[in-house]
Amino acid sequence: MQDEKSELKERVAKILELLEKEHPDAKIVLRFSNPLELLVATILAAQCTDAKVNEVTKTLFQKYRAAEDYANADLATLEKDIKPTGFYKKKAKRLKDVCRILVEKFNSQVPKTMEELLSLPGVARKTANIVLSNAYGIVEGITVDTHVLRLSRRLGLTKSKTRDKIERDLMEIVPREKWARFSDLLIFHGRRVCDAKKPNCSECVLNNICPSAFSFGS
Repeated sequence: MQDEKSELKERVAKILELLEKEHPDAKIVLRFSNPLELLVATILAAQCTDAKVNEVTKTLFQKYRAAEDYANADLATLEKDIKPTGFYKKKAKRLKDVCRILVEKFNSQVPKTMEELLSLPGVARKTANIVLSNAYGIVEGITVDTHVLRLSRRLGLTKSKTRDKIERDLMEIVPREKWARFSDLLIFHGRRVCDAKKPNCSECVLNNICPSAFSFGS
């Protein structure tokens, strides 16, 4: 077991080295200027592209500037304002519920701890990790979005299927100081090369160390 973990750590080091050269520009794509905007954008990004979220938040953030604005918003109006992001009824309700709790329990501020963020309605570790690392520079875990989930399994770094278990597996083999960077790099590689349906293995810098390389057919 220890030999296997050592081997995985070596693979992770090589993955980080190669992807750093391939995607030096890797970073969060969602646009925000404060923790509340990032929390809102991350909620809206569920089952929606970051590009579309950025289109919507360009005007949304001018209209809703504080947690109170979302908490007190007319639900139908908020639904209309975020409709292009999809699942807008569910998202609008979540935004109002989250911001109401921010107002009531956190002095209208986005909390800075994992435990407090997870107490917000519908906020799981993925969202909490994104907010903590990108808004506050606090890294308590590894963001496991759809790209990180897919690539970490394809690269043989985990056999787990749930986000929380995958995160725990990765935290054991990725150096803590690289947790945030690891997510950014895998997300960019997932978008640009390792597509969900048709990964471009022939052009992938990881094809020599990826156990799934060239196994997807032509």
